[in-house]
Amino acid sequence: MFVLVHGAWHGGWCWEDVEGHLGKAGAEATAVDLPGRAGDLRPIGQLTLDSYVDQVVAVLDAAPSPVVLVGHSLGGVVISQVAERAPEKVATLVYLCAVLLHDGQSTLDVMAEDPDSLLLPNITLNEAATASQVAPGAVHDVFYGDCSREVSDRAASLLVPEPIVPASTPIHVTDGRWGMVERTYVLCDEDRAITPAKQRSMIADVGVDLVVEMHASHSPFLSRPEELAGLLIDVSA
Repeated sequence: MFVLVHGAWHGGWCWEDVEGHLGKAGAEATAVDLPGRAGDLRPIGQLTLDSYVDQVVAVLDAAPSPVVLVGHSLGGVVISQVAERAPEKVATLVYLCAVLLHDGQSTLDVMAEDPDSLLLPNITLNEAATASQVAPGAVHDVFYGDCSREVSDRAASLLVPEPIVPASTPIHVTDGRWGMVERTYVLCDEDRAITPAKQRSMIADVGVDLVVEMHASHSPFLSRPEELAGLLIDVSA
């Protein structure tokens, strides 16, 4: 079974096409909506990395066996922390152009070291500085560079404000728990949100068991969903 975790500003909707292709191949898949999406009425300032992890662990608790846990972008931090909390529930971690951190690092720490990324220069905060958004005029170039305008515009219309706390919280992972779970990294070579250079740097710094490259931007679940589904099946095998 595949459990798919989206990144910042997105929701489970972004995995719809990948879920469809996995289903056609006979694989079961579930896309998680992290807190702050799908009618969640909690104040955005109260959402934390722990609340994100709780949501995913609840899905894993209902799964019949250890899962292939896929995290995109900020979802990489979430799946790392999930594997630390419940390593027995995870067969493989797949980081899809995702944030891959050492113990004690936060997403903001790493993103600040990616000067060629288009993401940070195009982020704006709300008045209370509890949430962020990406400038509408930059969304296509940042996230969906190899998608059609129709696909890009639809996706942009579904983005939501992202709470600040999950990205600014350092993770806690150990060799004896998260470190024991097999890790694959899917590097996207046209990514302008987390640049290929930054992805390679994180891979070299933290270490994974397998690296696979896709010729894609930051959102291959929209631009190359069939290829991505096939890749995930291959990884799980």
